Amino acid sequence: MIDVRPAVPADAPELVRLRNLMFEAMPTMADLAGPGPWQASTEAILRDRLAVPAERLTMPSFVVDDPGRPGALAACAVGTLEQRLPAPGNPDGRFGFVFNICTDPGHRLRGYARACTEALVDWFDSRRVGRIDLHASSGGEALYRSLGFGEHSVPLSRQRSYD
Repeated sequence: MIDVRPAVPADAPELVRLRNLMFEAMPTMADLAGPGPWQASTEAILRDRLAVPAERLTMPSFVVDDPGRPGALAACAVGTLEQRLPAPGNPDGRFGFVFNICTDPGHRLRGYARACTEALVDWFDSRRVGRIDLHASSGGEALYRSLGFGEHSVPLSRQRSYD
């Protein structure tokens, strides 16, 4: 059995490390990965968002500890919870987004990403989140489909880079 636990503020540096590994593995992001101001900002946001009481948590995060390195993480899954206005297809108006699933290369193919993602989806389900989105890499698509994720069109998107 894989021991998955909710992330705590002290996990923030490791969550940033895993996030960078995720970027390094993405062909469109690999050149941008590595040290940068985004890391300090990410760590500060994680520490802040993981410190709130459970009933007010909006950045659910689940981790598996690295069994060989105390204080290190083997895998994680992070998401956000947003309260939108209710709609016929989502009467509670809760919307989830999964955006940071990563396993340290030395711990891959052991089910850690699945266990973290299942814990995250269960967290969303327990809060009656009507829709959960994610952007899948080709390597993760089979896992997400096996957990019930499918195609959903997003017709328009706007992206800007602020230096």
